[in-house]
Amino acid sequence: MKKTTYILPVIVVVVAAFLSSIFIVDEREKALVLQFGRVVTIKEDPGLAFKIPLIQEVARYDDRILSLDVDPLEVTPLDDRRLVVDAFARYRIADVNRFREATGASGDTAVRMASARLDSILRAQTREVLGSVSSDDILSSDRAALMVRIRDGAVGQAQALGLQVVDVRLKRT
Repeated sequence: MKKTTYILPVIVVVVAAFLSSIFIVDEREKALVLQFGRVVTIKEDPGLAFKIPLIQEVARYDDRILSLDVDPLEVTPLDDRRLVVDAFARYRIADVNRFREATGASGDTAVRMASARLDSILRAQTREVLGSVSSDDILSSDRAALMVRIRDGAVGQAQALGLQVVDVRLKRT
């Protein structure tokens, strides 16, 4: 009777430690294994992974394409007509380590912070590109080329955040 009172708690502790060292990386996410706040390992492939219990923690980030609805902004093209432009963008987290460094957070808080920064980048690029053409070009079939210019201008700045801008579209002008 006395052996089981000692062996049973030891078995429970060993099983609990083993189970807390396992984590699953879903196919829709990427994970960073952090040890005392520093990145130890980046897990991008789905499946089982291991960590040291109580010392290491896992920060998960979405690997899917995310969307950002840019607030409507007023643009003044070359011919001094005021246009209100409504746009949206599709992006994804390309480099989770750089993304974590740029935002300083994890989870939904990091995504919200990155979305706010990307929103300001896209607003600036939209104003710059649409301010350099006439309103007839904005409202014509050249609109697709303007969207590509906006996206290409935002790509470099978004890479500094660890983001990849997939597409930028003007919904309404």
